[in-house]
Amino acid sequence: MASLKADIIAMIEQMPDDISVSDIMAELYFRKKVDAGLKALDDGDTVPHEQVKENMKKWLN
Repeated sequence: MASLKADIIAMIEQMPDDISVSDIMAELYFRKKVDAGLKALDDGDTVPHEQVKENMKKWLN
């Protein structure tokens, strides 16, 4: 398994040469959130679909 540092370096190397620090930070934030979501799925830490539907009914009324 590649190290986090190596993954980040590879990500930056794939970006255009004129990328800004803000763009790099935004991509890192996005990837962190996606990884956290995937981990939650793997851990079974999710809300059942029926519960989401019930919550949406309450929120939209």
